[in-house]
Amino acid sequence: MTSLNGAVVLVTGANGGIGTHFVREALARGAAKVYATARTPRGWDDNRIVPLTLDVTDPASIRAALAAAQDVTVLINNAGASVSTPGILAHTDEEIRRNVETNFLGPLFLARAFAPILSAKDNAAIIDIHSALAWWAVAGIYSATKAALWSATNSLRLELAPAGVQVLGVHVGYVDTAMAAHSTEPKVDPADLVASVFDALEAGEHEVLADQTSVQLKASLSAPVESVYPQLAVRP
Repeated sequence: MTSLNGAVVLVTGANGGIGTHFVREALARGAAKVYATARTPRGWDDNRIVPLTLDVTDPASIRAALAAAQDVTVLINNAGASVSTPGILAHTDEEIRRNVETNFLGPLFLARAFAPILSAKDNAAIIDIHSALAWWAVAGIYSATKAALWSATNSLRLELAPAGVQVLGVHVGYVDTAMAAHSTEPKVDPADLVASVFDALEAGEHEVLADQTSVQLKASLSAPVESVYPQLAVRP
């Protein structure tokens, strides 16, 4: 289990709806410092919050963030990209590359960069924000990249366990933020999501299924593929 009391937390995508709640809630639970990272960091009203420039798709930016934040004990891979169309064949080259670099390669390269620092500390953790859509391929390249991140998180958990680094994977459906503004489906309050993630972190858990959608989709993984995608049962 990882306590946030006295922790030094780095949050990617800190300007967004979920990221902002991660920053505020970490401090509310006793974090000593939070690096609030974004491509263009914004100002904050608390001197415990350190704005830090970070583009998770840029190796040089990752190296600069690593050099500036050697005291990090909890890394939260929250930054993400989405798509404008559902079908993977309809995505543009730019959408495919942006999703792969932001949703998969960025978190993986950040984890790899910070792993030696975290492994040398007590009370260290990585939190990866996946998606329920990792288990339901209706969002094309977004689903594919979140599935890849889920697999990478499992690998990181195994490799970092001997060093005592907790690796927590988070699955959630729609969250009530600007990214999900287009959807009329039920949405999780970002404050509730963050609270459940930190509760799981402090309880020493490995995975968070933050809503019923995530629970149902994970349970369906052992079902026949036609059960998950009924349209496949319809013969042309």
